[in-house]
Amino acid sequence: MSHQPVILVTGASSGIGEAVARLFAREGYRVSLGARRLDRLQALADEIESAGGQSIAVQSDLTRFEDIQRLISETLDQFGQIDVLLNNAGFGRIKWLEELDPMEDIQAQLQINLITTILVAREVLPHMIQRRSGHIINMGSMGGLVATPTYTIYSASKFGVRGFTEALRREVSVYDVHVSGIYPGAVNTEFKQHAGIDRKTGQTTPESLRLEPEEVARAVLSVVRRPRRELIIPWQMRLTVWMNILFPGIVDRIIENRFTRLERDI
Repeated sequence: MSHQPVILVTGASSGIGEAVARLFAREGYRVSLGARRLDRLQALADEIESAGGQSIAVQSDLTRFEDIQRLISETLDQFGQIDVLLNNAGFGRIKWLEELDPMEDIQAQLQINLITTILVAREVLPHMIQRRSGHIINMGSMGGLVATPTYTIYSASKFGVRGFTEALRREVSVYDVHVSGIYPGAVNTEFKQHAGIDRKTGQTTPESLRLEPEEVARAVLSVVRRPRRELIIPWQMRLTVWMNILFPGIVDRIIENRFTRLERDI
């Protein structure tokens, strides 16, 4: 096997996944890219290759178990190992619960954000256990730490990711496999464009607290270099998490006061 480590990135065609792929390629990693949009993946793989790196683009619909298996098998066939898995595929639909479509919004969010995260980790894990080496990083969200109205299903899926990450970490630590969760606040990606956020239900985050994908990518790299259970970014968001733990009643009132002013079409 090569001395160059390998990272497998899901949701690599844009946003955080794309930024992670670029950064890790510059750091000398061989990069396997998984997502549905092959044109975007191939352009990124070509960019990495033209800069002297190594990369493969594997078109994959991760709602299909056979595509998950193919993504991992093609990565192992090409590179022989997987040192880091970034479970990054996900999306949100930000609406009142009764406005969410049962299949396209509710079931799809749970499938992509939670079930896919579990299944990709499950398929990579035997390889890492056999090597007694590896790092699984699951991309969570502040929505998986502090829940707010209109984020009901998104938060349910991301709370699930946190629970899965914690349980899996304790399950595999004996094999020297690390499992970490990263929980960013608002990130300037395509998320808002696809989430159905509008004036009625949209939440705003001060520009000073909004993250660029490259900042999240650097956080991923820092967790790989110094493994930790979890990382919340930006650091100011940790205050919100602790407020929610220590003073949940106050947080309830703050959130209720804000959302009672929003329109609801019922």
